[in-house]
Amino acid sequence: MKNLLLGSLLLVALFLPVPTSAQDKPSPPLRVRDHDIRIGVLPPGPLNAITDVEGVQVGHATLVRGEDVRTGVTAILPHGGNLFLDKVPAAVHVGNGFGKLVGALQVQELGEVETPILLTNTLNVWRVADALVTWMLERKGMERVRSINPVVGETNDGRLNDIRGRHVGADEVFAALEAAQSGPVEEGAVGAGTGTVCFGFKGGIGTASRIVEQSSGTWRVGVLVQTNFGGDLHVAGVAVGRCLEKRGRESKDGSCMIVLATDAPLSARNLERLARRTLLGLARTGSVLSNGSGDFVVAFSTHSSCRIRHGARRVRSVPALPNPAMTDLFQAAVESTEEAVLNSLFRAGTVRGKGGRVVKGLPVERVLEILRDRKVLEEKK
Repeated sequence: MKNLLLGSLLLVALFLPVPTSAQDKPSPPLRVRDHDIRIGVLPPGPLNAITDVEGVQVGHATLVRGEDVRTGVTAILPHGGNLFLDKVPAAVHVGNGFGKLVGALQVQELGEVETPILLTNTLNVWRVADALVTWMLERKGMERVRSINPVVGETNDGRLNDIRGRHVGADEVFAALEAAQSGPVEEGAVGAGTGTVCFGFKGGIGTASRIVEQSSGTWRVGVLVQTNFGGDLHVAGVAVGRCLEKRGRESKDGSCMIVLATDAPLSARNLERLARRTLLGLARTGSVLSNGSGDFVVAFSTHSSCRIRHGARRVRSVPALPNPAMTDLFQAAVESTEEAVLNSLFRAGTVRGKGGRVVKGLPVERVLEILRDRKVLEEKK
C-alpha cells in the first residue's frame, strides 16, 4: 500500500507545472481588438467570446508529442447539465460539404442538439464520436438510453500533424470535456486548432461575440471557429495578404468549422438562418468556400424557454423571436465570425510540426503597419 501511494505521488508530480518567474513567462499574443482594430459596429460581450452566452462552456485537450503530433480536440457545451436529458434547439448549415460532420442529419431533422459539440481532425472524427458516446452514457440518468447522436466536426491538420496516426482518443476527449468551463477561451494553436493552417499562416481556434439590444430584450451572439482554409486574407476590409509574403499564392482549399451560440429565443428554423449568415463573416476575411473546403456551421440557442426535456410528450409554446427581429442578430453573427477568424490568426504564433515543417504565425506588426498605411489604424505616437 505504501509503495502504491508513493508511486501515485510520483505520477502526480510528473504533471505538476514547473514554477517559473513572471519574467520567464512570455506574454500571450494580443487579440485583434487589443490592437484597436474594430470589426463591425456592434459592441462585443465582456469577454468577446462564445462564453459570453450564459451557460456555454469551452474546453481543450492539446496533443503535442515528439516532432510529428500536433493535434487535439475542442469541446463546446451549450450548458453544464446533461444535454441528452435537457436538449437545446439547434441547426446545421453547410457552406461547402467537403468534410465530415457526424450527427448533422439528426440535428437538421429534429432541430436539437443532445450532446456537446466536439471539434478535432479529419481522420479522428469517428474515434472522437465513439469516445463522446461513452462519456455521455456514463452520465447520471443515462442508464436506459439506447440511442444517442454525437455531434463532431473536423478540419484536416495533416500539414503539421501525423494525421494518419489518429492520435486523439478517449483520454483527450474526456480531458477536453472535463476541462470545459465558462470564462475566457484559449485561442490559437490549441485543442482542435493545434495543427491547422489559415491563409498560409498558422491558424487555430478563435472566438468573438456581439451584443444586440432590442425592445424584446438584450441578446448575445457568440462564435467559435476552427480555421484551416486559404484565400485572399483581408483584415478590417484591407487586403493585407497581397502585401505579405504569401501574395495570394496559397491554395484556397481548406475548411472551417463554425459553432454559434445565442441566448435569443429562436426556433430551429431561425437558427439555421442565423448560421447561414456566419459565412458572410468568413467571406469578409477572404475565404471563397472552395471546392475542396468543408465549411459547416452548428448553431444553438440556450434560452431557457427553448429547452427540450427528454421524453416530454407535450409540445411547449416557445416565445421565439419573430422574423423581423433577426436582422440585428444576422449582423452579430457576421461580425463575430469575422473577428473570431482573425483572433485565431493573431493568437496562433509559429508552429513546427511533422517532418520539421514550419508554419509561421501571422506577422502581426507588419499587418498593423499595412493598416496604418491604409488609415484603418492611427499612426503610432
